[in-house]
Amino acid sequence: MLKLSVGWLQLKRERARLFVAILGITFAAVLVFMQLGFRDAMFDSAVRYHRIWIYDIAMVSPQAATLIKPHSFTRRRLHQARAVEGVASVSAVHTLLVRWKQPDTGNTRDIFVLGIDPDHEAIDLPEVNRQRQLLKVRDTYLFDRHSRPEFGAVAKAVGKYGRAAFELNNLTIEVRGLFTLGSSFGIDGSLVSSEENILRLDSRRGRGEVDIGLVRLKPGADTDAVAERLRQYLPGDVAVYTRPAFIQRELAYWNDSTTIGYVFNFGIVVGLVVGAVIVYQILHADVSDHLPQYATLKAMGYSNLSLAGIVGQQAFVLAMLGYTLGAVLSLFLYRVAGEATMIKLAMSPGRAVTVLGLTIAMCLASGLLALRKVWATDPADVF
Repeated sequence: MLKLSVGWLQLKRERARLFVAILGITFAAVLVFMQLGFRDAMFDSAVRYHRIWIYDIAMVSPQAATLIKPHSFTRRRLHQARAVEGVASVSAVHTLLVRWKQPDTGNTRDIFVLGIDPDHEAIDLPEVNRQRQLLKVRDTYLFDRHSRPEFGAVAKAVGKYGRAAFELNNLTIEVRGLFTLGSSFGIDGSLVSSEENILRLDSRRGRGEVDIGLVRLKPGADTDAVAERLRQYLPGDVAVYTRPAFIQRELAYWNDSTTIGYVFNFGIVVGLVVGAVIVYQILHADVSDHLPQYATLKAMGYSNLSLAGIVGQQAFVLAMLGYTLGAVLSLFLYRVAGEATMIKLAMSPGRAVTVLGLTIAMCLASGLLALRKVWATDPADVF
């Protein structure tokens, strides 16, 4: 009862100090929430295609670092893979970043194009599969309606007229259908078409080259065992990954090989340090103001552990108040940022618990630092 009443009464007595402390913790919590939210959204969007492709094992060139920086390998490897025990089918995928030109403004920007075989179901998107036959038409494409708005009112034009003409790499193409996927940090917009149409976009690309091979296994086949057989059977100019490993490979690129992962992680650390400094200053000032009272309690026989409980109670209350306000504000900012960036930002239970734990740990650590003065105080020196 002493810990609860004394700690809370001390916080309530200095309302301005309490308000500043809550604002500081709220700022730290919001910063951590936003950094974690953007980081998780980046990782989720970076492997969006990896998750909608229909495959058990992926084949790529060892020189292809990431989806948006592909490197082709020979189609012969797909034919060879079909002969491996446990493999049911293998389909080719082409990926390409090309220049999209607005016909009315002349503005250009990069757009991601995915080429598939219209006769095979390679993408787990019902909208795409229903329109696969359209892709057999020369220079016909499907457009992601959740692409960045800078590409123009493509979805509106297709919905109204059934088609819309645009320019890709100085080639006039028609968008005759839509699908829903979403942008990412590396991809502002997406198109889906056939292999034949992709080849017309890039004259340097040969018909015997592919970017990704999607391997589907026979029922009951062991994924790891088949993947190892493929690695042993195929030459070294193609790398073989199970589905989880292929996804993890892309995540590792964005987290380790770019500055993006470092920036987000550094932002989390900065937020926690700023919050810890603010809480420490508030609690240190409170301890200094009430040092005679703490000395009296020590003289009465209260242990350092009991006094730590008072400051710990203050730190915990500040953490919960600041965290609650920060979580509510972050929900609002997630919605605003999601609408502005076209990247899905959502509050996950895991992230909420993580930030709560970090906030409490930050405040308790600051409280322990502020307690050093109390523990070092000799009641005889104070009085």
